Amino acid sequence: MNSSSKGWLYGIAGVIIFAGSLPATRIAVMGFTPEFLTAARAAIAGVLAIFCILFFSRKIPSVQQFYRLAIVCLGVVIGFPLFTALALQTVTSAHAIVFIALLPLCTAIFAVFRAAEKPSPAFWCFAILGSALVIAFTLYENKALSFSKGDIYMILAVIVCGLGYAEGGQLSRNLGGWQVICWALIIALPVMLVFSVYYFPDHLSQISISQWSGLAYVSLFSMLIGFFFWYKGLALGGIASVGQAQLLQPFIGLGFAAVLLNEHVSTGMLIVSCAVICCVTMAKKFA
Repeated sequence: MNSSSKGWLYGIAGVIIFAGSLPATRIAVMGFTPEFLTAARAAIAGVLAIFCILFFSRKIPSVQQFYRLAIVCLGVVIGFPLFTALALQTVTSAHAIVFIALLPLCTAIFAVFRAAEKPSPAFWCFAILGSALVIAFTLYENKALSFSKGDIYMILAVIVCGLGYAEGGQLSRNLGGWQVICWALIIALPVMLVFSVYYFPDHLSQISISQWSGLAYVSLFSMLIGFFFWYKGLALGGIASVGQAQLLQPFIGLGFAAVLLNEHVSTGMLIVSCAVICCVTMAKKFA
């Protein structure tokens, strides 16, 4: 099996894990504030990351790599979790998941600037078309030519996440996939611990088991294990190319939202998701 195929397998494994992130966040944010949820998931994963580095790695990043790890930290450790938690206070996870269809395009754009990748013009045509479908669907669903506050938060989440994915994918080629997310978490750990204490809930008795489970999932799987597969996939198969695997995430995520949260998945959501996946399939062909 060549490196491109291996990259896609690792990438798809990461996407399956990430697909549960928004439903789990939606559950958790019913009991925790977005600020605490963002800090706590990073702090828990950060403590685990320290053990991973101590027991399995002797590689210390260079000064330049620490600079780039800080960008990863701002994108996927802080930015994406915070913006999605804020968004999911006002929109359903099924609605938010549609925005994930914008991530491949955003990741590819940053791959050009941060990793010097050069997708073909045909790739950009299909990638832009897929993104346009998502924006059109969102405007139609809101019944107005405007975005809600939750939509704006999701757009910001996608932008910072795309940057974190591209930066981390490039770093993984030299530092290693799981080391990248571990070091990013360790960089954020001191601040996240402080904020976890500051925003700690006043009434733990009011938080349900399902909400604790949501926190556990985003801390262990979304914030740590998923990135082991994802960054390795980006490093092996190319950031812009394997990044297109994210278009499977809306389908899987919508299934999770329907089963776990009993959220309504409209016909329009499914149609848009299918259309966007077709666009990304063609984009992959010409990447």
